[in-house]
Amino acid sequence: MIVEQRIRDYLHSLEPDQGDLLEEISRKAIRDEVPIIKKETGALLKTMVATKRPRAILEVGTAVGYSALLMAGVMPAECTITTIEKYEPRIPVAKANFKRAGEESRITLLEGDAEEILKELEGPYDFIFMDAAKGQYIHWLPMILRLLSDGGILFSDNVLQDGDVVQSRYAVERRDRTIHARMREYLYTLKHMEELETSIIPIGDGAAISVKIEIEKERVGK
Repeated sequence: MIVEQRIRDYLHSLEPDQGDLLEEISRKAIRDEVPIIKKETGALLKTMVATKRPRAILEVGTAVGYSALLMAGVMPAECTITTIEKYEPRIPVAKANFKRAGEESRITLLEGDAEEILKELEGPYDFIFMDAAKGQYIHWLPMILRLLSDGGILFSDNVLQDGDVVQSRYAVERRDRTIHARMREYLYTLKHMEELETSIIPIGDGAAISVKIEIEKERVGK
């Protein structure tokens, strides 16, 4: 746990009611052990979307549609969300939730492997939310940057892995060492790329917020 439980409980107590549908989706996800965004991280996500006021959002990792609906609740009316999900049992649940929320016209769910879909997308997207296979973040990053508009925001969730990312690789379970190494590489890359300005925030399971900066190319002969 990154943040003391008492602080998390207090932050949760401050959150206003999300409405019957989102509360129901959240309860069912927790009951069925479906990974959804932590409540305090969800509040940050909504704030960032409301601040950016994007025209197009890309989400990698739909699950049951909870985070997409959080974003839809604060994004401009003309904004659209494209969301990607590979795990087949969750796809009809997410689609049903989008329909129940009346958001099926603004949210498009693409079914299949994220890497293959990312290769085919054109973009640009003003806001990209990464919340899928953590070990793949570093491999997807070049494609994500191609799709992200200048000045766009990349919001990466679960980057501190509930605090495990700060541990030595030998203190991590053997089965988790590859993901551990890749996430550390991902965070280092985000912080050291010239075209990104990144802040890593110890909230929920850790969030990284990156803004794509337009790099002016040197003129020939200058």
